[in-house]
Amino acid sequence: MILKASERGNAAELARHLMNTRDNDHVTLHEIRGFLSGDLAGALMEADAISQGTRCKNFLFSLSLNPPEKESVSLEVFEVAVEMAEQRLGLDGQPRAIVFHEKEGRRHAHAVWSRIDAETMTARNLPFYKQRLTELSRELYLEHGWEMPRGLLDRALRNPLNFSREEWQQAKRAQIDPRLLKAGFQDCWKRSDNADALQAALEEKGYFLARGDRRGVVALDWRGEAYALSRYCGVKAKDVAVRMGDAAHLPSVAERQRWLAQRMAGKLAGWARDEAARHEKQALAVKFQREQMVQRQRALRREQDMVQAQRQEAEQRRRAARVPKGVRGVWGWVTGQNRKIKIQNELDAQRAQERDRTERESMIQKQLAERRQLQGRVKAARAQQNEAMQELTRDVAHYVRLGRDAPSVPSPAKEPKRARTRKDGRERERGAWRGDAPDFDL
Repeated sequence: MILKASERGNAAELARHLMNTRDNDHVTLHEIRGFLSGDLAGALMEADAISQGTRCKNFLFSLSLNPPEKESVSLEVFEVAVEMAEQRLGLDGQPRAIVFHEKEGRRHAHAVWSRIDAETMTARNLPFYKQRLTELSRELYLEHGWEMPRGLLDRALRNPLNFSREEWQQAKRAQIDPRLLKAGFQDCWKRSDNADALQAALEEKGYFLARGDRRGVVALDWRGEAYALSRYCGVKAKDVAVRMGDAAHLPSVAERQRWLAQRMAGKLAGWARDEAARHEKQALAVKFQREQMVQRQRALRREQDMVQAQRQEAEQRRRAARVPKGVRGVWGWVTGQNRKIKIQNELDAQRAQERDRTERESMIQKQLAERRQLQGRVKAARAQQNEAMQELTRDVAHYVRLGRDAPSVPSPAKEPKRARTRKDGRERERGAWRGDAPDFDL
């Protein structure tokens, strides 16, 4: 279970984020402890109000608990992990809230503590909390027999294809898996030992070199998107300068973009647009299925809550009816019978609470399994989308190379008028394709 945490303020923003039902299939406020308010927004605003008596700005401590993707983790495991984190970090006894999110067939949790000790009006110090949470994460993986990520075994074994936010957004605009994108650049760098070999290797994958303004040498894909060569190849800028030599002979980014646009085949652009439309239809169909599933699941949960509430009320009345009243009540108090009845009622109430909790957990697990099936289809569609877009990129590189080496095309004035009209009409209908295939992130 991956544990990520931060010290933070802005209680209202955090409450909105944690109770956000737009980006999550289901949101459950599991626990509020140590606050007067019964809702999350009110509880966190209480922590905000108390912090005003101190100089602490980051008066909240937020922890996210993300289990392995393929594991079905019970509610008790999350609760134990939160308790262990609380003890390790020195937050025991502090006001706390726990929220569960369900998305893409997976469930994860968020725990939020107030750092302000109300008795001393000081903030609990949390030294080395990242290291302590990393150690706890390792223990949880070992205890439950989950497959441990390499990054948890050793920092040097982390995924070498990590991306900054800018790189990730850039890759998303290109609709290619960013791990495949960066791996492709690194492969080209490793199997080339000079500028010509590197340029040829990149062009095989549909990327063309240009002279950047401040980023040295960049590579452009067929859409004209620029990628810093040193960053994506995983090397230093001086290494690129040594291999490429003087970059003055390369065209500028604007010149390369115009060059690409001139050689972009209209038929291939039409194929790309058709591919994007096909994926868009698939995405809309899956989105509709997801929305219908979520609404049905929410209705089932509301129905279960109502049934359990009615049953709890009836059971509470029956337990109350056991207690004798009047003279019999006084006699029961003298003989100790009332105490026995009270103990029995408390045991029955506890069993009823555990029964209701088991029923809710059973429904949640069934709905998560149903959501995972839909998410499997989403992932298959996303993989197909990546493959199709990569194939189109290779095809564009082929046509660009053909256009570069081909003789000049006759001027439109020398073509038969009828043929030129048909071609121009098709081009006007087709237009320049700029639409990206949809992201199947449901």
